[in-house]
Amino acid sequence: MEQVDIPTVEQGAPAVVVRGGREWPMVVEPVRWFERVAWWEESRRMPRGQGRVDVEVWQVQVRLGNTPGSGIATWELVRDGSGGGWFVRGEELAAA
Repeated sequence: MEQVDIPTVEQGAPAVVVRGGREWPMVVEPVRWFERVAWWEESRRMPRGQGRVDVEVWQVQVRLGNTPGSGIATWELVRDGSGGGWFVRGEELAAA
């Protein structure tokens, strides 16, 4: 997964995605959910000091160009389990 910078608004939602040295503005309001971390697939015990077993995921839609007719991409942004960096997980073109 590619690491990206995500400035957020007061409520913690992504305001913009900074990826590849470019700011990608949101087209619609992002959607948030949490997913269970499958720590048991990598270790026999839950990692010490890791109190949370869920990761935060936001689905965002960004415009691929500077014009209203530009395509829109849907990206899933995943925050690493320690609450640190953000990563893009898979991507698809939603509209051209």
